[in-house]
Amino acid sequence: MDISQRIGRRLHDLRAAAGLSLDALAHKSGVSRSNISLIERGQSSPTAVVLDKLSSALGVSVASLFEASEAPAAPSPLARVADQPVWRDPASGYVRRNVSPPGASPLQLVDVVFPPGQRVSFETAERDRDIHQLVWMIDGAMEITHGDTQWQLAAGDCLAVQLNAPIHFFNPGTRPARYLVALTGARP
Repeated sequence: MDISQRIGRRLHDLRAAAGLSLDALAHKSGVSRSNISLIERGQSSPTAVVLDKLSSALGVSVASLFEASEAPAAPSPLARVADQPVWRDPASGYVRRNVSPPGASPLQLVDVVFPPGQRVSFETAERDRDIHQLVWMIDGAMEITHGDTQWQLAAGDCLAVQLNAPIHFFNPGTRPARYLVALTGARP
């Protein structure tokens, strides 16, 4: 199953579990009904901004949208790199890889490679649950703005924020930045 189909199936299952119709999710997320339908059918590759709007409306993290819909009977504590879903944002070109074993821990890890000069803005602030994230810079530099506060992160720096305000990511450098995101409170 390709990543678009995986996201689509997971989105459909999360929407159904929340008891939301396509219209209700569209209203709650600000994403058009037709776009949600295309995503659920695996016929559209959504941007990071769209995934953020949908995950926020569903009360989950963006990382949760990359998990398999079928929860394993006994989750494995091991996630082999070949089995870790990788996705590229069609708007900015940033690449994210869900590192965590699905369903095995309340902590989620996401490895991100962010192209130079690119930015992504997640305007969605309200969620049904508290989600906290740590951003640990591995290589390069990032400018991260959370609400009205801006930070410049260099390799080795770590930023802790709650996903309760708009957050903007910008790579001001001339080379890709790589960072690890750790999320808690993010699984449904």
